[in-house]
Amino acid sequence: MDPTAAPPAAAFGFGHLIAQSDAVGRTLLAVLLLMSVASWALIAAKGFAAWQRRRRSEAFLGFFWNAVSLDEVRHELATHGARDPFSHLSAHALHAKQHHARHGSTRLAEAGSASEYITRTIKKVLDEETTRLESGLTLLATVGATAPFVGLFGTVWGVYHALTAIGMSGAGTLDKVAGPVGEALIMTGIGLAVAIPAVVAYNGFVRSQRVLAARLDAFAFELHSFLTLGQAPGAAAHASDSGNVRALAPAAA
Repeated sequence: MDPTAAPPAAAFGFGHLIAQSDAVGRTLLAVLLLMSVASWALIAAKGFAAWQRRRRSEAFLGFFWNAVSLDEVRHELATHGARDPFSHLSAHALHAKQHHARHGSTRLAEAGSASEYITRTIKKVLDEETTRLESGLTLLATVGATAPFVGLFGTVWGVYHALTAIGMSGAGTLDKVAGPVGEALIMTGIGLAVAIPAVVAYNGFVRSQRVLAARLDAFAFELHSFLTLGQAPGAAAHASDSGNVRALAPAAA
């Protein structure tokens, strides 16, 4: 039997691809495997964190809008801590109001009126929450963008070596060419299998982040109004229209 002859069609497959791959091909396959593990681990971690954050946020907002006063909100935060973006924002804003009332603008960081100081504090917390929500998205975007090209590079490398081996054997018939070339295409399929979940998860997380950021902005506006005016904008105008709209008692300085 000619040792240079191509193996039968039944012998081709993923196992044969790994067995016949050189150091470059195996390295590319290992890179794709690491990309897949990293992206799925991140998807699971961020998915669980998003579910937990949503549950805690809904619980805190339910308590906040049913609280009698901001002092009650402060007591709740002191007792259970800030475990979601909305409670984190509320805790810092309440602390900023209390701090400015006690110490005034003795430093550059506290310059301006109480309203300006609270605004800067809220803006800082919003930036921190946005940065926290964006953590890990770069990895998903990188995997989604590069995994297909890593797989394509593996395919090109495999096709090159397959054609070189066939050329050396002198057997250029279709049955001798199609098997090795088709086997090399497995790397492209692996690259797409790694990239597609990462891209879908990235788009889902980005949309969820935008929705949460919009809700945080709206809540920050309401919270700032409570801390500076003692009621939400338009609460007095709509008080007669709905019994659910009312002003919160301001927090004690």
